[in-house]
Amino acid sequence: MKINQSIHQQLRWQNFIFTLLFLVLVGLLAWVSKRFDFQWDWTANHRHTLSQASLKVLDRLEAPVKITAFARESNEIRGPIRDLVERYQRHYPQITLEFVNPDLHPDQVRELGITVDGELRIEYGKRSELLQTLDEQSFTNALMRLAQSQDAHILFLEGHGERSPLGDANFDLGQFGHTLQTKGFKIHRWNLAKQPELPDNTTLLVIASPQVPYLPGEVHQIRTYLEKGGAFLWLAEPGKTKGLEEIAQFLGIRFLPGTIVDPTGQLLGIQDPTFTLVAEYPPHAITQGFSNITLFPRATAMETMPESPLTGEAFLTTLPRSWTETGPLSGEIQFDPDGDEREGPLTLGLALTRDIESKQADKEKKTKGQRVVVIGDGDFLANAYVGNGGNLDLGVNVIQWLTHNDQFINIPAKTAPDKQLTLSPAAVYFIGFFFLLGLPFILIGTGVVIWWQRRKR
Repeated sequence: MKINQSIHQQLRWQNFIFTLLFLVLVGLLAWVSKRFDFQWDWTANHRHTLSQASLKVLDRLEAPVKITAFARESNEIRGPIRDLVERYQRHYPQITLEFVNPDLHPDQVRELGITVDGELRIEYGKRSELLQTLDEQSFTNALMRLAQSQDAHILFLEGHGERSPLGDANFDLGQFGHTLQTKGFKIHRWNLAKQPELPDNTTLLVIASPQVPYLPGEVHQIRTYLEKGGAFLWLAEPGKTKGLEEIAQFLGIRFLPGTIVDPTGQLLGIQDPTFTLVAEYPPHAITQGFSNITLFPRATAMETMPESPLTGEAFLTTLPRSWTETGPLSGEIQFDPDGDEREGPLTLGLALTRDIESKQADKEKKTKGQRVVVIGDGDFLANAYVGNGGNLDLGVNVIQWLTHNDQFINIPAKTAPDKQLTLSPAAVYFIGFFFLLGLPFILIGTGVVIWWQRRKR
């Protein structure tokens, strides 16, 4: 076809219109990509996707969330922080992220108590919390605590030689108490002799290994609190119950005589036979997804009574080779089947529940669940032993369950098996031979063939 001036002009207009439409299409695609976000997580275990537990927490939020990350500009941690927060922003756009260089704002860092480079300050409403651990579980739990309508007040009774929740002595629970504070719990020490009435906003009452007996009036106050359906944690010890027999009877539990002896510790280098190891856990919300070994020095076993008003479930049990030793704990120790000693497995921790009805101001009845935990040892949370195995994590799980925050206790870590490629030696040799020798020869041969064909033309 002969191209004249008219046809040439038409082709020029066609090219111009095509180019214009193409640019308009590119602009529209850019505009759509700005307004709409489409992402697909093709990684193994979907490690870049939030878990269902995190999504449930985001559904409970009703106000904006402000996150301030204190990280230096040259710090490589800014990238992971931004990636983690963006996962939450995709489901809850009211989350904002701001980076602050701690070197340029030392007064603000000192005022807020920032101690770690990369630490986050999460603000929700009038509440805030500092976060040092950068993972989904820690971030989600922080949001969950901030979304709670009320503060959780934990009362540790004192005046009878109990372990102090903020003390620094080996016997005390200072590290455990400070950990609870970082998770948003309010820790209080309460002496019933000075203040007989327990506060109405008490979320959880704790008795941690008393050394002297409680007075009858104090026991009555504790009994009244339990009858009203209050949450209760009792860290007991071998020996007498220090005036709390009425509490044990109300709960429907009985402590077995003697101290638990577990030979398993000797296999792991622990010479003291009174150190009990717990490696397997019965199914319960407290230990769901929990697999760490826990260590309990000088513990006592317990059992539930048939007339108990509460339903008890064992969540800590010893190994079958353990037993309750009622004799001296020195020299050669052996199980005595003819005495009062009980052979394992033994119950070391009980979770008790019951449904109670309470009348509200509008005279309507409302059913709520009472939760009680009794553990036959308090040393496992003491400063001297809380760092062993999973003791600290177990203690936090117990508190979360007692305060009805157990639905998001454990968010499993998402592994990344697709980040590592394992090849057999034959595959390694084949790939090396192919890319070092095979592929170059193929390219050279193809070039020679093309050159030869062109030469023959």
